[in-house]
Amino acid sequence: MIWSLSIYLFIYLFIYLSVHSSIHSSIHPSIHPSIHPSIHPSTAYHQSYHCGRGFGIQDSVIVMAPNAEIILYHYRFSPFAKRIVWYLNLRGIPFAECLQAPVIPRPDVDALGTKYRRIPIVVVGRDVYNDTRLILQKLEKLYPEYPQISAASMGSPDGMAAEKLLEFWTIDGLFARAAQLLLLDLPLLNDPKAFEFLENTFFSDGREWIFKTSGPTLSDIEAVWPFHWLSTLPGALPEDYISRQQFPRTFAWIERFDQATRSAAKKVPKPKSLLGLEALKIVTASDFVEMDEMVDVQDPTGLQKGQEVQVWPIDTGMNNKDKGRLVGLSSHEIVIESCTKDGVKVKIHTPRHGFRIRGAFDKDGGRDASKL
Repeated sequence: MIWSLSIYLFIYLFIYLSVHSSIHSSIHPSIHPSIHPSIHPSTAYHQSYHCGRGFGIQDSVIVMAPNAEIILYHYRFSPFAKRIVWYLNLRGIPFAECLQAPVIPRPDVDALGTKYRRIPIVVVGRDVYNDTRLILQKLEKLYPEYPQISAASMGSPDGMAAEKLLEFWTIDGLFARAAQLLLLDLPLLNDPKAFEFLENTFFSDGREWIFKTSGPTLSDIEAVWPFHWLSTLPGALPEDYISRQQFPRTFAWIERFDQATRSAAKKVPKPKSLLGLEALKIVTASDFVEMDEMVDVQDPTGLQKGQEVQVWPIDTGMNNKDKGRLVGLSSHEIVIESCTKDGVKVKIHTPRHGFRIRGAFDKDGGRDASKL
């Protein structure tokens, strides 16, 4: 069902965009700096974002502090972590990394005050961000002074819709199906429809990137990552009918993206490698980069600001629930206050999609909160 719906949505989107050229004209033709007109990159400032119920994130005041170091908790061959590494390198945003084991336990993550068991996790100041979908949105808001590569930064509604559809298709559709077979059987992808779609739509006119830009954008990241992952796993694709021979333009795009991101990585400082205790020391000595989060009083859960809650992912890792005081809740984001192992307060941010929230001492969590 997810697969069929995604294909129909993309076919509609592609036809629409073929007629309307707004994405091509509104996205940067190349990756270059776009400095916010009212600030200088070296100046800390406050900016308030109101996002309503669109694609944005919740109301909050974001404190742009140049000394707030990005720390990426990940392991190198995680396909989800690559989404964040590619994004940071393409925008030229420096970061540090705290490498983790590919399997739990991960005591470095435990020390942050979160029970979340997926990789990657991004920490900026004392704000802990889970799930790549939310992480990418936050990096857009936190670092506007670096080169922009997203449709949202260019004010393109069509481009934003395309990015969201690509995200939905690859994360909830293509990758989810392949991951189910990861420990069971090879190849992981027997159906060539995904490759056929890209080959016969986006790349049928010879373009190099999803939206005819001169370099990769966020839309390319959202689209390419599961294809890149599958192409690097021996035996994941049946060579007799999913290969460069059958889909030359799509495989050329994957290789072109790989080369572009490798080139971008060489132009930025090599990530500083931190041990767990070193990373924790930086976190606990930092300030929050977001403050004054709001709890939507119309939220159907009925949960209130300051209430003790628990939050967990709905598919895997559901037995590891984060507990803390609710400080922010919107249709797109949950923010709770927790503590590091040393008792220093941190805020844990998760997206609303793919997670559940309920009152810590209320079995029903308010009005049907466990289903939201």
